[in-house]
Amino acid sequence: MEIRHLITFRTIVDVGSYTNAAIKLGYTQSTITSHIQALEKEIGGELFTYVKRELKLTSLGKELIPLADELLHSYNRISQMKSRNTVSGELKIAAPESLTISRLGPILKEYLLRYPDVKLILSNGTCGQNQKDLMSGHVDIAFMIWTSLELDHCHYHQLHKEEIVLITSPNKYQHFDDYKNKGTTDYFITNEKGCSYRSMFETHLVNHKLPKLQTMELWSLEAIKQAVMSSLGFAALPYITVKNEVENGLLKIMEHNEEFEPIYSYLLVKAKKWQSPAVEKFIELTLESI
Repeated sequence: MEIRHLITFRTIVDVGSYTNAAIKLGYTQSTITSHIQALEKEIGGELFTYVKRELKLTSLGKELIPLADELLHSYNRISQMKSRNTVSGELKIAAPESLTISRLGPILKEYLLRYPDVKLILSNGTCGQNQKDLMSGHVDIAFMIWTSLELDHCHYHQLHKEEIVLITSPNKYQHFDDYKNKGTTDYFITNEKGCSYRSMFETHLVNHKLPKLQTMELWSLEAIKQAVMSSLGFAALPYITVKNEVENGLLKIMEHNEEFEPIYSYLLVKAKKWQSPAVEKFIELTLESI
């Protein structure tokens, strides 16, 4: 006995004939007949009979109606439960500001279009804080920009190689060697400690015994870019975050001969046997976007 046989039976009862049931269900009439024959064989008697060329239920058919309705009701509830759980609930994401403004916008938009029943909650923090929030269970997914990852209790996906550039005001013409050899009153303009690309750049300075620079800490990427445009100094940022300003002549990439350690964007989830459908679909969509 198959669910589709019961659906066919109940449809015939509703529409009054094999022909109309075939039209409604999109089957051939021979398929409708085979469904009923299979059901009758399983039950052990006829379900329909013709009286003066009009289709009528037998006593066995009448007895089957409430039982079929009960089973089909349970089947529909199970189907709806599966549908709800596939793309519903709450999804908490932590990401650095740089990825939020440069890469996540189209992904978040498409995700909400596909799965409107999911409530998205996005928080911004340093990469280290995002990882802590993931491991503590405060978020479901974390994004990071980091050189290389070797993490316990985490699954991660490498997304993009993020090119780090030194940017300056368009009216400045320094090579980075000018800072190294002559010193400068310009600031290294950056965000808070714990930022991965700030850490990478400062580690590079130390490892290559380069002069320590005056540092100006600002609270957002937009503030950093505005300060650089105002000729207060230079910044080390992922190219994707300044691409529009460089192409429009508002910022300029400073020439240099440094070889920075490669740095990548990552998506992380906590290692566990089961991920919610909302998490799985977000990972799937993010990897599609690469």
